[in-house]
Amino acid sequence: MKQHIPFRFKRGELSFLIHKKTMLISFVLLVACIAIAVISIGIGEMYISPLDVVRSLLGVGADDYTMVIQKLRLPRIIVGILVGVSLAAAGAIMQGIVRNPMASPDIMGVTGGASVAAVSFITYLSGVVNVRLLPVSAMLGAGIVAILLYLLAWKKGVTPIRLILVGIGMSSLMSAATTMMIVFSPKNDAGQAYLWLTGSIYASNWENVLTVLPWTLILIPIAFILARHVNIGQLGDYIAASAGSRVEFNRLLLLLVSVALAGSAVSVAGGIGFVGLIAPHMARKLVGASFDSVLPVSALLGAIVVTFADLAGRTFFLPLDVPVGVFTSAVGAPFFIYLLYTKRNSR
Repeated sequence: MKQHIPFRFKRGELSFLIHKKTMLISFVLLVACIAIAVISIGIGEMYISPLDVVRSLLGVGADDYTMVIQKLRLPRIIVGILVGVSLAAAGAIMQGIVRNPMASPDIMGVTGGASVAAVSFITYLSGVVNVRLLPVSAMLGAGIVAILLYLLAWKKGVTPIRLILVGIGMSSLMSAATTMMIVFSPKNDAGQAYLWLTGSIYASNWENVLTVLPWTLILIPIAFILARHVNIGQLGDYIAASAGSRVEFNRLLLLLVSVALAGSAVSVAGGIGFVGLIAPHMARKLVGASFDSVLPVSALLGAIVVTFADLAGRTFFLPLDVPVGVFTSAVGAPFFIYLLYTKRNSR
């Protein structure tokens, strides 16, 4: 019995395999994500039952419910899902190309670059330039750090170990720069910048959805197309090159895809940490190490983690609305410690 389902396009020029187990797990995770989203939409100052939520989403619900859901709650949930998908996929790509399970947009400094740009915008330009340019600023910051990261790691090519070492240094530098700007900025701007750095999808609207959605819809399929290069890269640069893979070009392209995904997510949700680090670990536990399987499962797990964390932040400490970044770390850190513990015992 075949364990994989082949997908071929353009007369076989583009093809990839999807494991049947991956499809089953992805379906289960998708259902779980939808269920959490429906429950989250219904919980708030005005409680709406899951059945009424579904009716409103289908356009046959009560007018009062429809207004609350579509204007206030639904955009926040969709932003949370898209941010989770983007951050988790970015982390999976980065771990794949660096061949190190500790790699993520947070560790490599990409999120830090977006944070520096965003805090600079909030501190120095918020009263001069339209605030809608904040996402553009964050994405430019992430892109500049990625370019610097690649240039500084280049020495007759870029090896994964140099990339991650330079990334750790870049992350520390970006963190120091961000802290310095917050310390010397006015009190009001400092508070706004600090909240943004914590990571929050509070008051998300449809404009935020449209900021992240195009990047997610375009870049996730590109990552799928490039999945074979990640898989063969796991064997080492020399073997990948001998098999016909353009190692440096593919690594740079995948790095740019990861940066764009992380930058678009950070631009609307701030510095939500741990999602890009922990979701790929969870995915590999479920479906193995093949990137074709890790990518979709990581993306769905990222969506679940962020959506659940947002639900917890809104309900556990009422009337306070705790930033989602606090809970992603609270959920991710214990699980990561558990993974480290089980790995130690398996040796």
